[in-house]
Amino acid sequence: MSDHLAAAPQAHDRLRIRVRGAVQGVGFRPFMHQLAARYSLAGFVLNDQDGVLAEIEGAALGAFLTALQQERPPLARIDGVEVTPVPSEGRQGFTIRHSLGGGTGRTRVIPDAAPCRSCLAELFDPASRFHLYPFITCTHCGPRFTITRLLPYDRPNTTMAGFGFCAACAADYADPARRRFHAETIACPACGPRLSHPIEAIATALRQGQIIALKGIGGFHLLCDATNEAPVATLRRRKLRPAKPFAIMVANEASAAQIAAPSSAERALLCQIARPIVLINLRAGLAASVAPRLDRVGIMLPSAPLHYLLFHALAGQPQGAAWLDEPQPVALVATSANAGGQPLVITDAEAAQSLAGIADLIVTHDRPILARADDSVMAVIDGAPAIIRRSRGFVPEPIDLGQDGPAVLAVGAHLKATLCVTRGREAFLSQHIGDLTTAQTIRFYEETARSLLSMLDVTPELVVCDLHPDYRSTLFAEATGLPILRVQHHAAHLAAVAAEHHLRDSVLGVALDGHGFGADGSAWGGELMLVEGQHWRRLGHLLPLTMPGGDRAAREPWRMGIAALAALGRGAEAARRFPEHPLAPHLAVFLAMKGPTPVTSSLGRLFDAAAALLGVCLHQSYEGQAAMELEALVRAPKYLPGGYRIADQILDFRPLLAALLEPKLPARAGAELFHGTLIAGLAEWIAQAAALQRRTDVVLGGGCLMNRVLAEGLAAALRARGLVPWLPRAVPANDGGLALGQAALARAHLMAETAPASSSRR
Repeated sequence: MSDHLAAAPQAHDRLRIRVRGAVQGVGFRPFMHQLAARYSLAGFVLNDQDGVLAEIEGAALGAFLTALQQERPPLARIDGVEVTPVPSEGRQGFTIRHSLGGGTGRTRVIPDAAPCRSCLAELFDPASRFHLYPFITCTHCGPRFTITRLLPYDRPNTTMAGFGFCAACAADYADPARRRFHAETIACPACGPRLSHPIEAIATALRQGQIIALKGIGGFHLLCDATNEAPVATLRRRKLRPAKPFAIMVANEASAAQIAAPSSAERALLCQIARPIVLINLRAGLAASVAPRLDRVGIMLPSAPLHYLLFHALAGQPQGAAWLDEPQPVALVATSANAGGQPLVITDAEAAQSLAGIADLIVTHDRPILARADDSVMAVIDGAPAIIRRSRGFVPEPIDLGQDGPAVLAVGAHLKATLCVTRGREAFLSQHIGDLTTAQTIRFYEETARSLLSMLDVTPELVVCDLHPDYRSTLFAEATGLPILRVQHHAAHLAAVAAEHHLRDSVLGVALDGHGFGADGSAWGGELMLVEGQHWRRLGHLLPLTMPGGDRAAREPWRMGIAALAALGRGAEAARRFPEHPLAPHLAVFLAMKGPTPVTSSLGRLFDAAAALLGVCLHQSYEGQAAMELEALVRAPKYLPGGYRIADQILDFRPLLAALLEPKLPARAGAELFHGTLIAGLAEWIAQAAALQRRTDVVLGGGCLMNRVLAEGLAAALRARGLVPWLPRAVPANDGGLALGQAALARAHLMAETAPASSSRR
């Protein structure tokens, strides 16, 4: 936070106070009103496009300014306070004025927030006028980003504009002593949004094994009983999702502990007001089809009052609010409501059209959702929180880049697409958009780009994209008409980690990934790099394997198994090891004859090869399935002496692959041997490069770093060698965080271009 505070004010001075940051929609104006009343100060406060503006006068200005920063509302984030003396007006009283719009703004919308404890207490209090009302909210909680049309954040600029106040809500809104004073989302059963179906009817349908499409905060969820195999299997069949794990929603932290074994750090993540899905070691009690062949499950707590009411009904409608902290036997599958490859459904019309064949009951309400926002996903990796998917509850909170810079638009990748816009020292990463493989998702992506630039009131100097010429994101960048910078995929992965940790000097890094377009046109993904400003240099890489079938090899790990056999000179074993694939022996012969085949240095494809050789996964129905199922087998990684070779900074794991072919090696033992040897080889490879480059800091990026066994093992091995590993935290390690790295490289490029001119002026 950068503050610009005036010298201690004299008695009866008047001060103009500008507060910047996340200060709209969080109760900041009523908070300042209450402070002014406490210290008997006169003046006014209002919202405008730069944040909050106030003028105050009286004898206790110093105490007011101290309390302003020490006692700010729970959801507020103050980035700067600017104080300017102005002439006294000698007025009495303090007022909240109407907001001012127009002009270039520097404020922002805050993320959506789960119900606060005060609202939950009222929700289950029979004496409260909000008793059992699904849309209870106050200045400390409720939807924000997903319902805001434009700034400043006032009710007419949200989807609550169509709901007028009843007398009771109007009184709450106007009373400075109440928690809903100027709460823009205030509503009650008499005047607010309504649910299409009674809560008890929804609960009854779930008890009967039905699948429910439920409109929530950032979109619809598909819900069913997670302890009942029949509806979970039915949901998989209808959604065409054969194996990808489902997320689970439970009533509270105590309920999560019944089906999983959360650590204290994971419990803290569950209870965050953002309400992310948290990956936790699975214990028991869920249907087998929830997370097939995996040892962790994604669990979240309710993010809306509606969810709490549903658990309340399923628990038999206990009296009072005490049940909120008691373990409940109910666990619900809560997965994004969309057909395969399509964006999250947010409108009632979309739900009726695309979810009717999946859900037995579609439950809507009449408060529109403007911004799609999937559930965010987090995990504890190497002892600290790491974001796996950044969306609802976190977006549009900016990432602090540590220094000012030019405005750029980064368009991300093709899979797990996000966009990033920079403004000053802030980087605004969009919500998770998805894979740019359907017309609907591409349209969502383009809408998000326009919305982000409009919300931030930014005109970028440069658009930055991936080197891959055929990515939809690349084509979008080319269509903007802006100057374009193209950056290498894995350099951007490393730049993202460096940017969030404010590592501004040149950094040594390793990008461990599934796929990225290399500077030589081949598929990269196991890259040792030096990144300095906008420049990068490839120092080393994993020994390339052939990739039979090109992109098909990423979906069919058995093909990478054939590639491994060919690399070992054992292609003759293909028919015996992959008997269900008649093409296998022919493919092995083709590779032995050195037929034209793409090659890859990708660690992701090495995982696929290992999973295939061990018989763990031969076909993938979702990205990363083979690697995730391989990781789930590991209890303690084991090291194979001589399992790798390093020559000319090329890391060769063929000895390890050969060991996985031992006929009596169980899959679990093979998975542990693979992970342990992989960690040892990578650590030695990185340490050798660090010594040559005289570095101690090492940046670790790329989607493979979401593998907790690998990330934690590698970080520990590097520390044991005296190195300092930096892992992705604030943005996803996978392509969901790529846009941040692209933006960092683009800013460095622009700043380098202007540096000589700036120097000459000085």
